[in-house]
Amino acid sequence: MLTASDGKRVTEIFSNQADLQAAITDWMMPELDGLQLYRLVRADKRLRYTYILILTALAGKENYLEALDAGADDFVTKPVEEEELKARLRVAERILGLQAEVKQLQGLLSICAYCKKIAKVKK
Repeated sequence: MLTASDGKRVTEIFSNQADLQAAITDWMMPELDGLQLYRLVRADKRLRYTYILILTALAGKENYLEALDAGADDFVTKPVEEEELKARLRVAERILGLQAEVKQLQGLLSICAYCKKIAKVKK
């Protein structure tokens, strides 16, 4: 587990960790806020997806939608109960596991570079 005290440090960690699978961040951070961070993370096309859970004091539908639009995968308002956070992390684990399976299957299938459809194998 890695920790950071501000958004700028999170981007440094993200840049140096090619295999960062999940991140729990706050919306309101010094240097770089959560929304800016999520946009940067999503703009960086990585081989592995990073699941982002935002933990914030900001509540309400508008904030929820704004965070998801910026690239967050889940939104939890403070104070969060430990059981709820664990449950949401289990969901993240399932999603990341499914993504890994899809990537593995894509590696086994012949996909057309032009149309991105599965190519028919001639026998």
